[in-house]
Amino acid sequence: MHTRQPVVAGQFYPGRHNSCVAEIEEFLKEATLSQSLPQTIVAGIVPHAGWTFSAAPAAMVFAAVKKRHENVDTFVIFGAAHAYFGSVPAVYDKGSWLTPLGEVSIDEELADAVLKTKPAVSDPTAHSPEHSIEVQVPFVQHLFAQAKILPIIVPPSDEAIPLGEAVGDIIAAEADRKIVCIGSTDLTHYGPRYGFTQMGTGPDAIQWAHQVNDKMFIDLALKLDPRAMLTSAAENHNACGAGAAAAAVAAARKLGKTEGLLLAQTNSNEVMLQKMGTSSAESVGYAAIVF
Repeated sequence: MHTRQPVVAGQFYPGRHNSCVAEIEEFLKEATLSQSLPQTIVAGIVPHAGWTFSAAPAAMVFAAVKKRHENVDTFVIFGAAHAYFGSVPAVYDKGSWLTPLGEVSIDEELADAVLKTKPAVSDPTAHSPEHSIEVQVPFVQHLFAQAKILPIIVPPSDEAIPLGEAVGDIIAAEADRKIVCIGSTDLTHYGPRYGFTQMGTGPDAIQWAHQVNDKMFIDLALKLDPRAMLTSAAENHNACGAGAAAAAVAAARKLGKTEGLLLAQTNSNEVMLQKMGTSSAESVGYAAIVF
């Protein structure tokens, strides 16, 4: 049985079990949840930077799922395609993943069902260097010890929507199991380092990225408009995992959701100011959304 080894443990998040658990619990303590959570949660959108920057909003999404659903059988985690250049979503369909918290099994039965729908291919090697799914897995392991995962890398192409819809249909037919979809994306990567300075540089430009550019993508997600999300990301550079987010939204729509709930929105510059007392010429946006 093939086991994927962690590639960003010790870099993006702690590489040792106890440190990993301690950080997760700290982030969960800080996860203040709205009383207006939907009664059932079928999907979420989380960021995927290093935990110092992105784990607080990610923790909110997993905490919200836990609050509504004590047990989840499987998390379908749609990831960004940072190093995968294929046009078709890539499924990690067999074996397990290893993190500092131990091994988590792949839902091979669900993987087979997804692969039969055709908008995806089996390609475990595509996942080897990708961090956007890996950084979510310890949250699953800590909060839902018995849950399996189904990792799928989703390029920002039209195939993201039929993939999400197919996954939604499969989940709808699995009435005896609770399956939740997670879309992993960061938002606008703004500043000279990222080659995107549409509004110049400085604090006002970073605020534009946060309040205007990021909010544009977030609002489309809240309205469950996956096609417009893909278009906005292509035109406005406001999501690095637009395919992953669009797939999660398409699945949520198939499962009867008509709106999303924004739990938190922040960016790396805000986090730096809060935690380190310093700012940067660059900023990356993050959001926590549930459906």
